[in-house]
Amino acid sequence: MSTADTARGEFASLLSVLRRRAGLSREELAHRAGVSVRALADMERGRTRGPQRRTVAALVAALAPAGAEAEALERAAAAGRPRPKQAPLAQAGLRLPCDVRDFTARQADLDRLRALAEDTDAGAPPVVLVTGQPGLGKTAFAVRAAHALADRYPDGRFAVDLRGTRADPAEPREVLGTLLRACGVAEAAVPQDTGGRADLFRTVVEDRRMLLLLDDAADEEQIRSLLPATGSALTLVTSRNALTGLEGAHRLALGLLRREESVALLGRIIGPDRVAAEAQAARDLTDLCGQLPLAVRIAAQRLAARPQERLAKLAALLADEERRLDVLRAGDLQVRAAFALSYGQLDPPARRVLRRSTLAAGPDFSPRTAALLAGTTLRQAERCAEELADRGLLLPDPAAERYRFHDLLRLFAAELLAEDDPAELARAQEETARWTLARAGAAALHFDPERPPVGDPDAATAPHGPEEARAWLEAERAQWLDALHRTLADGHHREVLDAAEAMHWFSDRVQHWEQWAEVFRCSVAAARALGSRRDEAVHLNYLAWAYNLCVHDPHAGLATAREALAAARETGDLLQAGWAHGYGAGALHRLGRAEEAVAGLEASAACHRENPAPQARLAELSTLNALGAQLRSMGRAEEALAVHRRGEELCRAGIPGQSADFLALFRAGTLHQLGQDLGELARWAEAEPLLRRALESFEAAGMTAWSEPARLDLGIALRRLGRGAETRTTLEAARRGLAEQNHPRRAEADRELTESTASGA
Repeated sequence: MSTADTARGEFASLLSVLRRRAGLSREELAHRAGVSVRALADMERGRTRGPQRRTVAALVAALAPAGAEAEALERAAAAGRPRPKQAPLAQAGLRLPCDVRDFTARQADLDRLRALAEDTDAGAPPVVLVTGQPGLGKTAFAVRAAHALADRYPDGRFAVDLRGTRADPAEPREVLGTLLRACGVAEAAVPQDTGGRADLFRTVVEDRRMLLLLDDAADEEQIRSLLPATGSALTLVTSRNALTGLEGAHRLALGLLRREESVALLGRIIGPDRVAAEAQAARDLTDLCGQLPLAVRIAAQRLAARPQERLAKLAALLADEERRLDVLRAGDLQVRAAFALSYGQLDPPARRVLRRSTLAAGPDFSPRTAALLAGTTLRQAERCAEELADRGLLLPDPAAERYRFHDLLRLFAAELLAEDDPAELARAQEETARWTLARAGAAALHFDPERPPVGDPDAATAPHGPEEARAWLEAERAQWLDALHRTLADGHHREVLDAAEAMHWFSDRVQHWEQWAEVFRCSVAAARALGSRRDEAVHLNYLAWAYNLCVHDPHAGLATAREALAAARETGDLLQAGWAHGYGAGALHRLGRAEEAVAGLEASAACHRENPAPQARLAELSTLNALGAQLRSMGRAEEALAVHRRGEELCRAGIPGQSADFLALFRAGTLHQLGQDLGELARWAEAEPLLRRALESFEAAGMTAWSEPARLDLGIALRRLGRGAETRTTLEAARRGLAEQNHPRRAEADRELTESTASGA
């Protein structure tokens, strides 16, 4: 029996004894140590040839044996590790790998690296760390750079594969020995210990112009002893990890290719004529590859091997997300395999966060969403997300604590959800949706004048004040909208209604969001599922509003308002009946049925006048504003002015139970209407101060959906008054704001600005 076989037996026996003494099953120990049950079973049966130090350290941490036993376990593992038959990197190899002939792009990064190499006043040997997600071509870039700079380093160009993504990363002692021998140090003069070898290597290198490529570094500890301390040697390090603890290194974080660069790479491999013949298919193909160099190269290699295959055919195959990673393979090149190397280095919590985060909705997600989906604490999710970003598996937002996937990495990670129990996944998604929806409702209540912001599932981290609430609602819009749909599908109808009800005041501030129609369709469905005709009337009215103002579909708005009116009449709800008449009139106005719109608004005002509730006064005021606007659009500006004066009287009278700030907002709406009436009557000097006051009130309240039309009307008044410079400034701001909202009046702003510029007014 060989020495290695004996060592394997000793390791297996000792591991089994220690596990039983700790009272752990194989499954329990495997979970604690972060290894698979199968791997642990192979260790205990003597089938594993010397587990690596990291694995042994994880087992020791889980078993907590006495110090002597821990040392014995490591000695047995070390003795069982296979020994190379020759010096690991000698003779076979420290030469630079061949340059990739079809290497494309990265010129700016190459120029930066050359500048670093030419900076002879740097004071220390430059170390350049090349990082980025799997598949970016870090090694190809470093090799291209090394060949480009080779003439500057006549005393040697060495490349070492540090095997950082493999199960057996190179030991610094091993690498140093090989480098020393390559530098001409006799075998007998090579020290035995790592520290001695590192010192000697630095001494040997300090007087030489050498280039050292350390490819695929695992971590900082692996490479620190390999770095020259003085002299002019250049060290290039590539790693999938950010190696944030590496001091003094110049960092080159490679990014994705631009589309034109990806197409150029495709053309260099399969020929420019073939690309030119199917230019759009080439662009589509690189988009489906996510502009990831490895994926583009694989697609190109596949096409090169099939000269008759059309690019459009491959693009169509890649368009199927379920097959995309299967298609992206050419011989031993596989996108999936490249990602799997990085995934295999993660500990179980990080793997879980990566997999589960693919369930988040929208283009990015927060650590809180990741924590909810993974069933872990927020703190652990934050740590895992940072680690995943450092390893290039997630892309961090540059301004906020949010993360996103590269498209292909999302597909890869989503495949791994097969490792999770389906019932547990469904439960995690349901709990995440309900938590998210509860927070969304509580955040939206910051904008409700009648209710305080209550009901947040975690008061300690809840948004404080309207500004933070709006920021959260905007950032998490895709997530809470998805949560609304999932909560509805899971049958939690009251939670859906409560959330939508909480949001209806907030929706006024961002009525350019088309998603409001989606929100209120969900709440109408929830009301119907609960059999509540009153709630149905309320939410049908919200939906009619959304059809009219958010998605600009007056046909749907009219039909929905009529449904709301029927439900309101059935339940005797005057308030909702009045709103239904008003929303129906708004749709009729947009359909060009002006006289019917006036009749509808008059019916709405009559309903609200009949209703003694304080809420009806606000509704009446809103209706009068709309009625006057309708009359003005029909050329009846004097009648409109009289109607809006009635609204002004309501504002002055006050409404019991409403705050001064809230009433000021409604008063601003009336001032805006009065200003427009006066403008229509060419009484611009009277209109201008009213429009300015309205704009100031809307801006103070953060009501951009109202402030930008008011800004446009103020700009129009200023133009008629001959206030040139202020006119252009105001109109330019209005045009920007209306364009951001995709507002129907943005074309009017363009015309006014053009005419103002042409006239010099």
